[in-house]
Amino acid sequence: MYVGTLSFDLLLGDVRSLKEKRSVVRPIVAELQRKYAVSAAEVDHMDLHRRAGVGLAVVSGDLAHLTDVLDRCERLVAGRPEVELLSVRRRFHGEDD
Repeated sequence: MYVGTLSFDLLLGDVRSLKEKRSVVRPIVAELQRKYAVSAAEVDHMDLHRRAGVGLAVVSGDLAHLTDVLDRCERLVAGRPEVELLSVRRRFHGEDD
């Protein structure tokens, strides 16, 4: 069994309130969950208007499949025009850990 995680640090565009921030971040989290069956949530910078931290986790029996899903998730977030991807942190946990 393998577990992979991604942590995204995002800079949001023209956002002036936490309500506007939610209207940008929630659709991204929902699309990740719907398209790739991952567990995802906003996990950092909760009180800042223009920053967001989104984390996700995937469990798989196959490391190649896990890597493919994480790559797709990263491309989805990086391709969103309303956010700038500042950094991505990727971690793998396997049977050897």
